[in-house]
Amino acid sequence: MALARESHVEELHVEVFDIPTDQPEADGTLSWDATTLVLVRARGGGCEGLGWTYDTSACKAVIDDQLASVVCGHSIFDVPAANEAMRRACRNLGGPGVAACAISAVDIALWDLKARVLELPLADLLGRAVKRVPIYGSGGFTSYDDQTTRAQLERFCHKWSIPRVKIKVGESRGQAERRDLERVALARKTIGPDVELFVDANGAYTRKQAIRLGAVMAAEHGVSWFEEPVSSDDLAGLREVRDQCQLDVAAGEYGYAPWYFAPMIAAEAVDCIQADVTRCGGITAWRDVAGLAAAHQLQISGHCAPNLHVHVAISAANLRHLEYFHDHVQIEEMLFDGTLPPTGGALVPERQAPGHGMTLRENEAARYRVA
Repeated sequence: MALARESHVEELHVEVFDIPTDQPEADGTLSWDATTLVLVRARGGGCEGLGWTYDTSACKAVIDDQLASVVCGHSIFDVPAANEAMRRACRNLGGPGVAACAISAVDIALWDLKARVLELPLADLLGRAVKRVPIYGSGGFTSYDDQTTRAQLERFCHKWSIPRVKIKVGESRGQAERRDLERVALARKTIGPDVELFVDANGAYTRKQAIRLGAVMAAEHGVSWFEEPVSSDDLAGLREVRDQCQLDVAAGEYGYAPWYFAPMIAAEAVDCIQADVTRCGGITAWRDVAGLAAAHQLQISGHCAPNLHVHVAISAANLRHLEYFHDHVQIEEMLFDGTLPPTGGALVPERQAPGHGMTLRENEAARYRVA
């Protein structure tokens, strides 16, 4: 251990993978048929830590050209210092977007490396504030037909016993209201009366539209969570929807640094903050966001990447839940050993494996490597 305490980050190695979706997918404002995963291997102290983000391959260039030189040489144990050095190095690139996602992937890899060097589970290194991380099944894309939606919801609720699920609404940027309501009705019929039902418009609705449809979804179908009813950049609009709907309003997945969330909280725009560990600046920044939310008596929800989020989410006393997102679940289970089972509606990090406990399935991943 004495030698380990003198260890420094020696190398960052970056790879890019493009993984097709099982069928074309869409939400209220975007469509896609593949997901890009940018993987970082942080090496030092005789160990290797893994981190990743779901973003463009441009992240690789940012890491190789801007971040590696300021991270390598840092003590393995001083992850916040490395995070700050990365943010400063990206000043002229612009912080939000690609740069923030690149920083996030490296930060996660560094925390995993630190935990592995110390031979500790990452959740134990960060400290557990709750015993388990509640999850909600997430998918229900607007591009799905009824049969696909029904099958997915049945898997979430009946096979895995997840007591809360979310579907996408706002099809065609809010131009298909009738089908939105029909799909919400289908979801409620499929899951029964006792499972919580959430919806996510991805900013597709106007303010008045969101208020009108939100009232119907709550009254007729028991919807309790309304994610991005309007654009997350429209703080006044989020506040207006929140004031006039009984549903909990949530946003924040596009927060690329802790400071992003301060105006959202000050505007009283949401009932629950969402933060994405693969976008907001990694584990270091996610913990800052959780603390900011807690200081204002708000809960936090983890956005996507469930097998990465769980290890930091369990350290937040004000945690509400974590998104068990269809695409990322498929990717993580396909490419990594050590993922956690969702049965019973919660994830619990193991206490045996060091770090986040996941290792890359090299042969399987090689099929999708593009850089």
